[in-house]
Amino acid sequence: MGPGVAKNVQDMEFRIFQTRLTEACGLDLSCYKEKQVQRRLKAALAKSGHISLNEYWRTLEKNPEMRRELVDFLTINVSNFFRNAERFDQVQTKILPELLGTRKTLRIWSAGCSAGQEPYSIAIILREMTGTTRHYILGTDVNKAVLQMARDGIYTEEDVKEVKPLVLAKYFVKQADKYILSNSVKQMVQYKIHNLLSDPYETDFDLIICRNVMIYFTDKAKSDVFNGFCESLRPGGVLFIGGTETLMSAPNYGFELIHPFLYRKVCE
Repeated sequence: MGPGVAKNVQDMEFRIFQTRLTEACGLDLSCYKEKQVQRRLKAALAKSGHISLNEYWRTLEKNPEMRRELVDFLTINVSNFFRNAERFDQVQTKILPELLGTRKTLRIWSAGCSAGQEPYSIAIILREMTGTTRHYILGTDVNKAVLQMARDGIYTEEDVKEVKPLVLAKYFVKQADKYILSNSVKQMVQYKIHNLLSDPYETDFDLIICRNVMIYFTDKAKSDVFNGFCESLRPGGVLFIGGTETLMSAPNYGFELIHPFLYRKVCE
C-alpha cells in the first residue's frame, strides 16, 4: 500500500470514528479543528494499545466509561485562578462596578469552566466587593470529570500561583501539597454539564467568561457560539474572552470592544 493510499485509509477511519463518537456521545468533532482532534486521538489510540481507530472503536462500543474518558480527554481545558491577573484586575476595578451599578445581584456564566478556577476567581472577587450578597454564578463544561473536580474545590500549587497571598490565606486552607477552597466560595457557584456546540443557552447574563476554549473550534463553530453569547447576554452585558482569542468583526455579532479581550453587548 503506497503512502497516498495509506493516508486515504487513515482519513476514512478518522471520519468513520468521528461519526460514531458523535452518534454515541453527542460530541461533534467536526466543530473542532481537525489537526487538534487528530493529535489527541493519536495519543489516545497509542495509550489504548490498539493498532487502528476501527479496532479502538470496537472496544469503546462495549465500554461507555471508556467512551466518557475519551470525550473528557478530547475536551480537556487547562486553567488556573486569576489567569492573566491584569485582566481580572480590570474586571474587578472597571467591569463589575459598572454592572453592579445597574443590578445589585449579577448573573454570571463561566463557559468551558474546566475545574472551576475561573468561576471561583469571579466568586472571590464578588465576595470581596459585595460580601454575602447572593449572585448567580454558573460554571459549565462538557467534561464531567473536571466538573467534579470543581465541586470538590481541591487545587494544586500551580492552580493558585497567581492568587495574592492575602486572598490565598483568606479563602484556602493548605493541606500537604493541596489547597482546599473555602465552602463560603464554593457555595457561590453552580455547575452543570453543557455543550456549547449543541445545548441551549440560558439568558439574561450580565457577564459571560469563555477563555481559551474556542481556540479549538472551527470558524463556523466560533461564529455560532459568539451569536449564542450575544443572545445570552442582557443589553449592556459583557463577554470576557481569552488572550489567545480575538472577536473579529465584533459589531457583526452585536458587540463593541471596551477593553482588550472584553466586549459589551450593544444595547438593543
